[in-house]
Amino acid sequence: MTRSAVLSGLGTWVPPQVVTNDMLAAELDTTDEWIRTRTGITRRHVASDGMSTGYLATQAARNALKSAGVDRVDLVVVATSTPDRPCPATAPVVADALGLGGAGAFDVAAVCTGFVYGLAAAAGLIGTGVVDTALVIGADTFSTILDPGDRTTRVIFGDGAGAAVLRAGDPGEDGALAGFDLGSDGRGVDLITVPAGGSQQRLSETEPAPTDAYFHMDGPQVFARAVRHMSASVRGVLDRAALAPDRLAHLVPHQANVRILDTCARELGLPPERVVKNIDQVGNTVAASIPLALASGATAGRFTAGDSVVLTGFGGGLTWGSALLTWPGPLVAVTE
Repeated sequence: MTRSAVLSGLGTWVPPQVVTNDMLAAELDTTDEWIRTRTGITRRHVASDGMSTGYLATQAARNALKSAGVDRVDLVVVATSTPDRPCPATAPVVADALGLGGAGAFDVAAVCTGFVYGLAAAAGLIGTGVVDTALVIGADTFSTILDPGDRTTRVIFGDGAGAAVLRAGDPGEDGALAGFDLGSDGRGVDLITVPAGGSQQRLSETEPAPTDAYFHMDGPQVFARAVRHMSASVRGVLDRAALAPDRLAHLVPHQANVRILDTCARELGLPPERVVKNIDQVGNTVAASIPLALASGATAGRFTAGDSVVLTGFGGGLTWGSALLTWPGPLVAVTE
C-alpha cells in the first residue's frame, strides 16, 4: 500500500517582545516609510533572555501537537540556521522538552528553505514506513546574529517558530503532501552567509573581522535569484502533479520581502488574493516563515478542504524548494 504524509496539526509561537519600525528608526538611519516601502514590514518579534531557538521551537511544537490532538510522534525535525549550540543538534533537546524521549530527532540547515526541506525529509521517512508520525519545526532567532548597526538586515528579520504534525495516510486524502521540488546552487554561498564561526574560518590563519560574526546578505542578487528560483520551483512541483499554475488555489511563500512575493505572483500569473502574506506583522522569520504564514492563512479562514496549496522558499546555500499539499479541511492552527 502506498503511504503519504498527511498534515494533521499546525502550531506557532512568537516572542512577546515587539519591535516596530519607529523603534528601529530611533536607533538607525531609517524611517517607518523607508522600511515599509522596501520590505512591507511594520513590526517584528524579538527573543528575550532565555528564549533560545530551542525554546521557541518547543512552544510552537506544543501548539502543533495540541492542534493535531496527539501527545507523541516518532520523529522530530528542527529546521534552523540559529541552533542553540554548534553541537549537538537542537532537535533532540526539543524532543526531550516535549517528553518525546526515544523519538528520532535531527536538524536541517537550509536557512529560509529549511521548513520545506524538513517536510520533504519527514514525508520520505513516513512514505517508506520508517516512521508513522513526525513533527517538523521551523525556528530561528536571527536577532542573535544581526549586526546592531546594519539597517539593511535589522529591519528585515524577526524571531519565531512554526510547526506541523504529519501522519501516515492515503495519497488521495485531504491533507496529503503530494510532491516536492528541491534545488541548490553552492556557487552563491557568499550571497547569504555568516562568514565566521565555522571550520573554514577556524582553520584559516587570517583573523576574522569583527563583523564576520554577523549575518551578511547581498540584497539585489538575492532578490533576483529568489524570484527566479521560487517561481521555477513552484512550476516544477505543479508540473509533476499535472496541475496548471492557474489552477493553484493558494501560494504560501517564504516571507522574504513583499516585493519578492509580488514579483513571484506576477511571474506565475497568480492574482494577489491567492498569495498568503503575513510579513507586515512578523518580518522575515527565516525557517519559521512558511509555517507562520500557513498558520496565518488557516486562522484567517482562507483555506477550504481539498484546496491545492504550494509552499515555496529560497534561502542560503543557495537553496530553494516547494511542496504541494491539499488542505485537510477542519484544521485549527494553535497560536496561543
